[in-house]
Amino acid sequence: MFVYSGSLHIHSKFSDGSGEVREIANLANESGLDFIILTDHNTLRAKDEGYGGFYGKTLLLIGCEINDKENKNHYIALGIDKPFSTRMPASKYVKAVKDAGGIGFLAHPHEKRDSMEEHPPYPWTEWEIEDFTGIEIWNHMSEWMENLTEQNKYQSFVHPLKTIEKPAQETLDVWDNLNQRRKVTAIGGIDAHAHRVNLLGFFEVEVFPYKVLFKSIRTYVLLKERIYPTEDPVLIKKYEDAILEALREGRSFIANYYHGDATGFKFFAEAAGNVYNMGDTVPAEGKINLRVLVPTHFAQMKLIYNGKVIDETTGSDIEFVVTEKGVYRIEVYHEGKGWIFSNHIRVGI
Repeated sequence: MFVYSGSLHIHSKFSDGSGEVREIANLANESGLDFIILTDHNTLRAKDEGYGGFYGKTLLLIGCEINDKENKNHYIALGIDKPFSTRMPASKYVKAVKDAGGIGFLAHPHEKRDSMEEHPPYPWTEWEIEDFTGIEIWNHMSEWMENLTEQNKYQSFVHPLKTIEKPAQETLDVWDNLNQRRKVTAIGGIDAHAHRVNLLGFFEVEVFPYKVLFKSIRTYVLLKERIYPTEDPVLIKKYEDAILEALREGRSFIANYYHGDATGFKFFAEAAGNVYNMGDTVPAEGKINLRVLVPTHFAQMKLIYNGKVIDETTGSDIEFVVTEKGVYRIEVYHEGKGWIFSNHIRVGI
């Protein structure tokens, strides 16, 4: 399969970001991204005005981020043609996205930040809902703000990529528990706004420029066919559908690009002469080999089974033998900080 890297959860001037859509897409192309997904709040204006398509080698897809009337329960909705009213409760717009043939992900679901009064947390509270596709397990801006202290604030502003450590354990635990009942896939997002602030009353600076955050959390998808830059709308729609299908099925993984490009990462199962990728279900028959390959000579790995660490090792090409039904995923660490988090391989469920 072919691996493509993308940045998700991005805001432009069409909601509360500072960048023009074309500017953002061109910066993504300069950053070597294969695709990005714009998710302005409660609007698909960029899609309606025809901004989707290739910018150099980067494909721009357009979704939106929906919230309820209390500005909670933010939901990243992709593959839809119209936004839904913020007067709807979360249960209604999550179902509406599904009924429209789209997919959706709970955004920054366990946000608890309290370092800036003007930027309160926007957690997910409606956990009884079942119609969502997946969860944004890693959000750069949420983690950055929650790690902010009086002691590290200057270092954090100057080096916004260094303080990102790993997805919140609470989110990982909820995600693993949900997957023991049904498939719930994961994405990572940067939540980019590129806010501009006035300093000392006479000059403006951009906090966390898009191009900086494009070096942070990326979501990599596995596709069956190559993507080539084109202006053909039929091919562009085909490529968009392939990316959304990979996100829907969990043929993807999340990585912090700050620790290195994760393009060479592989996590797959071998059983009875067949190969199964992330997002697939393996029949629970006999011995199953789980293989992990990482694009480095040395990495720290954890094998997670039904939410529990059952093995830890180091290397670049590792094999685990498993026999129990359940859900398995891999975490890879770089010098103690989270680097790569796979979607699950399901065994017998």
